[in-house]
Amino acid sequence: MLSVNVLKRRGDFTLRASFEAPTPGIIALFGRSGCGKTTLVDIIAGLLEPDIGTVNLDGLELSMPAERRCIGYVFQDARLFPHYSVEGNLRYGLKRATGSQINFDDVVSLLGLLPLLARKPKQLSGGEQQRVALGRALLAQPRMLLLDEPLASLDAARREEVMPYFEKLRDQLSVPIVYVSHQLDEVLRLATHIVLLEAGAVTAQGSPTQISLQPSFQAIAGREAVGAVLEGVITDIDPVRRLVELQIGRGKLRVAAPNAKPGAKVRVQLLARDVILATEVSHGLSVRNAIVGHIDTLLPEDPDTQLAHIDIGGAVLVARVTRNAAEELQLRPGMAIWALVKAVSLRIL
Repeated sequence: MLSVNVLKRRGDFTLRASFEAPTPGIIALFGRSGCGKTTLVDIIAGLLEPDIGTVNLDGLELSMPAERRCIGYVFQDARLFPHYSVEGNLRYGLKRATGSQINFDDVVSLLGLLPLLARKPKQLSGGEQQRVALGRALLAQPRMLLLDEPLASLDAARREEVMPYFEKLRDQLSVPIVYVSHQLDEVLRLATHIVLLEAGAVTAQGSPTQISLQPSFQAIAGREAVGAVLEGVITDIDPVRRLVELQIGRGKLRVAAPNAKPGAKVRVQLLARDVILATEVSHGLSVRNAIVGHIDTLLPEDPDTQLAHIDIGGAVLVARVTRNAAEELQLRPGMAIWALVKAVSLRIL
């Protein structure tokens, strides 16, 4: 468990952050620019002292100086030593190690660095430099990794290149990771736990599935990103139509995923604008998915629209409906409803 309860004043800005998040995994600090993410991660690292409060990791109070906390920190720019080769940069991390849980060959394999070992940093792409920076931080045998906007300086292609390596870190190592970002796609794809920050305060926290339903998260993400993050298991594959079937709650959804494997766990995003509600079974439609559930809540979104949370048995979808449609269909909590979803509307994260 990472437990944080701190207060820090910096000029006119005050950070009051209190949360507990399970470890290992990726704990994402998410919010608008200026909300206090970097201030908070600097406090966790020991680069800033809180005015009041403590940081605890797995029962250990991190009250010692930064150099004794055994925390790896990867910044927006890789900050590699230009006169060292890739191997030299990696072995510098080993020199700072206080243990030997993670070995050199494993890190090189995990991050795909073998073909790069003899190169100098100037011979690497931005994405390759970030992978080397990650490897160097890991070889220092950290208690925890702090990643502050590690993909912010990369273009879309280089970000996509690096993202699978972050997923490997999350899924194959037991090192807790705090990941700072204001990019929604990164957070929803990588995080196991999200801490939402607004104006220096924690306004919500939880799994991506839980957070995606929170009004405070939706306000930051924006109207076009309002929806649900769903986690399911692939139960069937149709190679001809290039579709897979996902078990989500008590329902099943078909989605395009040509490289998926049976039994794999999948995280998908379904936007509220892409869900159509029906009060009875519909026929003769091009929509490939129709799931029965019941209305859990109806929440006002603006003067003209409402958000309907649809419980499909262990999972919740969100649908945006006009107030006129809600009145005509007589939508109400507890009511049985069909959620219609196009296969192309589901986006695998």
